[in-house]
Amino acid sequence: MGSPMVNLCLMVSLYASLCGAAPVSDSLEVSSTPVSAYRGHTATLPCWLNPPQNAEGLEVRWYRGDHFDSPIMFYRGRKFEDTSKEASYVGRVSFDLKDAASGGLTAGDVSLKLKNVTIEDAGDYTCYISSDQSYDRASVRLIVTEMGTTPLLSVVWKEDNMANVSCESKGWYPKPSLSWLDKEQVLTSKSLTYSKDSSGLLSVHSWLLISGSTEVSCSVVVSNEEAKEARLRLAKLPQPGSGSSVGGWVAFALLLTAMLVLLGVLYFRKRGKKAKSGSDHSEENRNLLPKEMVQPTKLSAAREYYVNVTLDKVENAYLMIRDDRKVRDVCVDFPDGQQATNLTVKGTPGFSSGQHYWEVSLGSPKLGLKQSWWVGVTCAADISKMSDFPPTTSNGFWILSSSPDMADSFQFSTDPQVLLPVYSRPQTVGVYLNYDSGELSFYNVENEHLIGTLKATFRGEVFPVFNPGIGDKAPMEILHRKEQGQANNMENAVDSTA
Repeated sequence: MGSPMVNLCLMVSLYASLCGAAPVSDSLEVSSTPVSAYRGHTATLPCWLNPPQNAEGLEVRWYRGDHFDSPIMFYRGRKFEDTSKEASYVGRVSFDLKDAASGGLTAGDVSLKLKNVTIEDAGDYTCYISSDQSYDRASVRLIVTEMGTTPLLSVVWKEDNMANVSCESKGWYPKPSLSWLDKEQVLTSKSLTYSKDSSGLLSVHSWLLISGSTEVSCSVVVSNEEAKEARLRLAKLPQPGSGSSVGGWVAFALLLTAMLVLLGVLYFRKRGKKAKSGSDHSEENRNLLPKEMVQPTKLSAAREYYVNVTLDKVENAYLMIRDDRKVRDVCVDFPDGQQATNLTVKGTPGFSSGQHYWEVSLGSPKLGLKQSWWVGVTCAADISKMSDFPPTTSNGFWILSSSPDMADSFQFSTDPQVLLPVYSRPQTVGVYLNYDSGELSFYNVENEHLIGTLKATFRGEVFPVFNPGIGDKAPMEILHRKEQGQANNMENAVDSTA
């Protein structure tokens, strides 16, 4: 009398493909559900017997392609055969539960757990189970996803009030799609190109021409994931006057990368005679829109260059400075037009080369977040003698600022001003200076998003500069890193008033 036949049924994801000789039982049923995972995460490829039965004494192979004899996981005789594994999967594969209700191997669940998923892991896997009486196999397709960077927008103004707007995003898998919108209207790009880096991740780049004042967005998305988007608001260029100097047009640029970044207004303006008379930084302003985009430094990399900045000791009736790190206005009436100048204070040390990073607290949950402030760098050794107002890159101030009357945007100190829409106000702003490459970046430390990057050419020594603004209860505080701690081991900001 023959032995009873074992009824094996494998249920796998996305699609099932029976191959080889027909199994002993012809009543097998195969189901499928998609399997996807983010690069670097863990994936579970489901495979189980139906009806449930103990699989501890069965042979289980997981392999790729036609490499039946070189499985990535091989289980038989109630133990794993490690010598048969492919080298790239060693230490990354094991049995897993297909769901929380699964009884595991004793209930016929032989699902594969794959840790630290890579781009190379994407593709088809075969789950094979055999006993003395029967066998069956089926395929599981693994889809690997990597979300790229927030699109980086840049603008170059052309003739006839035309703007060349480009959009670039890196680090995607699989191939992403890119789309442009003018409010709700779909725009057609002039170019759409893809490139692949050595790790297999994809970059996408597109550009188009836009005329007049408008607001455009560039959106990049892969599969059914949430799109990453950047927006850009453009304004018409003013017409140059007859008294314009030979200084020509001055270009400005803003480079942004992070989840939810928006670019503000960029446009040219004919320089007046003041520029002709000789700003030491007029040529630097031309570099604010480089022909080649600068990739902003990631916050984690910037924090490796943490430096403890202190405030200069100054006699200022409008400021209250405490512990060389905390500063606040004293809520008095100022002469018209001089408030911001009178509240500005310089920090030390100064920098003439290298990379440097510091952090500034802008309030607390107890006292609220500041609405009015400046942070950045200046080449003015003595800001008490500053006569130009407002401070701009032309007179040696590279700053990011916030003001209550423009609550929906931050501002760069370019002339004309660059506006950056505000999605969430930071409690802590990180300032990263790469003197040699001319990069000045500002970060929202809490969510590690880049607020914006200025491209500049620094000359001579530059110093950190701060302004606590007017009327906020919370002080502005420079955060110090402990000597024996890591870059993120900062002293907590104090809620008490300065």
